Amino acid sequence: MPLSRLSVLVLLCLSAAVAAEIDTQAEHYGRPAIALANDKVELTVLPLGGPIAKIVSFADSEKLNPLWDSFRNDRESGRPVRNSGGVGHFTCVDGFGPTSAEERAAGLEGHGEAHRQIWTTVSAEAGGGIAELVQAVTLPRLHETLRRTISLRDGENVVKVHSALTSLLEFDRPAVWAEHATIGSPFLERGVTVVDMSANRAITRPTPKAGPGNKHRLPGGEEFEWPMAPTVSGEKVDLRAAPMGESLDHTGHLMTVGGNVAWVTALHPEKKLLLGYLFKTDEFPWLQTWEHYPAKGMLARGLEFGTQAFDLPRRQVITENSLFGQLLYRWLPAATTIESTYLMFWTEVPDGMLGVSSIEMDGGKLTITDERGGKTVTLKTGQTLE
Repeated sequence: MPLSRLSVLVLLCLSAAVAAEIDTQAEHYGRPAIALANDKVELTVLPLGGPIAKIVSFADSEKLNPLWDSFRNDRESGRPVRNSGGVGHFTCVDGFGPTSAEERAAGLEGHGEAHRQIWTTVSAEAGGGIAELVQAVTLPRLHETLRRTISLRDGENVVKVHSALTSLLEFDRPAVWAEHATIGSPFLERGVTVVDMSANRAITRPTPKAGPGNKHRLPGGEEFEWPMAPTVSGEKVDLRAAPMGESLDHTGHLMTVGGNVAWVTALHPEKKLLLGYLFKTDEFPWLQTWEHYPAKGMLARGLEFGTQAFDLPRRQVITENSLFGQLLYRWLPAATTIESTYLMFWTEVPDGMLGVSSIEMDGGKLTITDERGGKTVTLKTGQTLE
């Protein structure tokens, strides 16, 4: 039976509603931005520094962004609004942590060069149910190039990010690389928002800072079983939720013990919104969580998966070499490219979900299970970690 004109119009409208698209002329706080969207989520990427600055769900009436909003924080703190660095989820390559005096004198700043350079748009295309953004950035002091592809499919809450780092030098060298994913308030709420992760071997940051009055609850360099960590007072604290008080603690997690794929999530059970990442442990064997819970102002928490356990100077990382028998860097061979892939998802969840116990990826779907609340969320996706 032939379709009526009204039926055709309805089908066209439905098709348009789910068509993935890219806007290369978007803005974020008045700055140039690129937006990828489908019927489920919208992702905002900045050319300056290349961060994923924002992700929102169209099912969420608040359009809440779970990522750290450094621009708003600067404004509310009365500081000049930064131009680059520390925005949402940014890439630390090649470098994760502060630099040496010699590196600083040579013009190299912390967390590598990528998050301070302009990322060129190689292509931005939408068609066949997929929106794909390809960007490239040159790291002049480190003599490397980074090429990144972000893809979003129609009808999915899952984003795929694939990156390729190429050495422009003729000798092998150790490279350090971290995906500096950071959540912030109001999504990050004291005593409410909870972080979960796959099986791991955990240790507190080996630092002498811990002690009364300096906002560190945890002693330095002590192993523990996530999420219950030792405190300086000899008790234990559950690290899943943000505390009601202040904290500046860091913990490192070896994620290889859980297998070839690891995951980390952040859930706001009252807003019923869940952010998550999946990554391969041969590319990113480590996860660092850090806390910025001041007495006043915005909260932040890092969920940083990378090649090293903590954000430390390159010289220290290479000298220490390994932790728990796992290297703290990746080898970048001469004139060669190494790659990484991760998946990011942002979705609404059912009422009564209290956390994440497991994530399984199989048969074109992600199955997210909460044993605490007895809930399961299934996300359709054609994205993989390959």
